[in-house]
This record gives sequence, structure tokens and C-alpha cells, in this order.
Amino acid sequence: MKKIVTFGELMLRLAPFNYDRFVQTDKFEATFGGAEANVAVSLANYGDDAVYVTKLPSHEIGQMAVNSLRRFGVDTSRIVRGGERVGIYYCEKGASQRPSKVIYDRADSAIAKAAKGDFDWKSIFEGACWFHVTGITPALGANVAGITLDACKAAKAMGLTVSTDLNYRKKLWTREQAGKVMNELCEYVDYCIANEEDAKDVFGIEAENSDIESGKLNREGYISVAKQLSERFGFKGVAITLRESVSANDNNWSAMLYTEGNAYFSKKYSMHIVDRVGGGDSFGAGLIHSLANGKDARYALEFAVAASCLKHSIEGDYNMVTEPEVEALMKGSGSGRVQR
Repeated sequence: MKKIVTFGELMLRLAPFNYDRFVQTDKFEATFGGAEANVAVSLANYGDDAVYVTKLPSHEIGQMAVNSLRRFGVDTSRIVRGGERVGIYYCEKGASQRPSKVIYDRADSAIAKAAKGDFDWKSIFEGACWFHVTGITPALGANVAGITLDACKAAKAMGLTVSTDLNYRKKLWTREQAGKVMNELCEYVDYCIANEEDAKDVFGIEAENSDIESGKLNREGYISVAKQLSERFGFKGVAITLRESVSANDNNWSAMLYTEGNAYFSKKYSMHIVDRVGGGDSFGAGLIHSLANGKDARYALEFAVAASCLKHSIEGDYNMVTEPEVEALMKGSGSGRVQR
């Protein structure tokens, strides 16, 4: 098993049942999720030694969060206990032409108030081959941005491969703030993951002749974006997920991986969505798992896209699929027929 470390915020997710609106519901379903935690769960399900690092309160809600990871085999031994609150996000699922909506209540969470001394990165990274973090984590505050930078520096110094998903969140910070912080972090990154909007929002790099609202995508434009990112930061690879939105329920899903001067495009899946939250994280986990375990670029891309496609059929943030299930979809088993 490959030891892979992820670092970020684990939040309590409160969501109306089914497709109820916030103003309509009188009860919420409580689960947990967060970008890097979602990646860790997927990696554990694929058999990797997934280590998740964060800070959570020592009270019962904090323990619920820890337990949500333990049930899937994620190593939670490096989670620091302290602080007073678990971050919360409210998620209203969209339907048809009504988009999904997220409301954050994460100010002053335990991880947002963490200090550099909370994490011994040299010890955490011992025996690991890969470190993953997203652009959401440094957006939590200058202190967390500093912790993230320390982690990236330590990982590179110890020979780990470092990956990041840009994951720009306008509700957490401005484009200017994101550009400044991520520009410094990306100097230590080997693999960068983004979607149609992230490269533009964070670095001002965009694909020409593409319209993300209508779903019109231009392959050459995305190759140009990946090439510019690679030349700017020296990335070994840039992965861009390509979502064509027909409606909130129906999307076409594919991706591109640019590495060593070559651009690979995956097959495209037509998805009827159950829950899209965590879709990008499941893509990242599939890519990391494949590359960390020696698979080539084409396989890694197809595995990541298939894994993410399956995630869109699963409620909650976590992608609860196995490696054989992903490989079956890669081979064309996508009819949804009952397995007996």
C-alpha cells in the first residue's frame, strides 16, 4: 500500500432530504465531508494507506467527524484535537434548471484557528510518497495558508510528490488573494487539478472559445491552459475536468491530462446525477491512486474520470466505490444492470 497524506477541513454537512429547499424543509440529514477528506476516503477504499490531517474539537461532534473517516479505513491518528467548533456547510440539491446551493458556517472552526505548532510535518510525512491539498484549505485564513505552505515545503524536501486541486471558492476569498497565495504554493506542486473556471479565477488563464454556461468546450483551448500552467510552474502534469451541464440533474463528464508535452482526453460519460458534491475530489483521488501506484497517464486519466462518474451516483461527499467497480466502468460496464 502507498502512504498518501491529505490535509484540510472536515465539515458537518446538513442537507434537506431529497430535493427540498432550505426554506421548505423542517429536518436535515447530517453527514460529513470536505475536499481532502473526500480524497482520503476514496484512497482508503482503493487499498492505499490514506492519512488525513486536520484539527477537530475533542467533543462528541468532533468525534463523529473522526468516526466518519475511520469506518472507511482512513488513518486518523494524525488528527489534532482542540478548538471549539466543527465547520458546517448547508447543501441544497438542485434539480432540473434550479442549481444546487451551498451556505457556509465555518468561521472560527478548529482548523481555521490552528497554529503552525499543531503539526509535525516531518513526522507526518515519514514513509509517505504523496501529499495532497486543495485551494480551499489556505483560503481559511492567513494562518492556515502558512501551515499549508510549510506542509508543501516539507513534503518536497522529503521527496514526496505534491498535488493540489485549485478549487477556487469565491465565498472564502477573493481572486487576488487566491492568486497570491496559490502562486507561492504551486512552486512546490507536481500535479495540478482544475476545472473550467479555476485557472481563470486564480491565475487569469482561460480557454478560448469555451462557454461553461452552455457547455461548449474547446479542446485546443484547454490544452493551451494546461501548457501555460505547466510552463509557469513546472508542473509534471495538469488535469482539467470538463463538465458540460445540460441541467442540474444531467451532465456530460470527461477530463484532460497534460503531461510531458502530451494531452490525453478521456472518454465522455453522460450522467444522471444523484449528488455532485465531491465529484472533483473523487477525480483527484483516482488520479493520485493511479499515478502513485505506477499506472501510465492514459490509465490514470480514465480511472479518475470513471471513479468520478460513479461518485455522481452516490449520496454524500464520500465516494464509496472500489477499484474493481471503477475498472468495470472503464471497460464499458455502464448499463446499470443488476449484478447477481
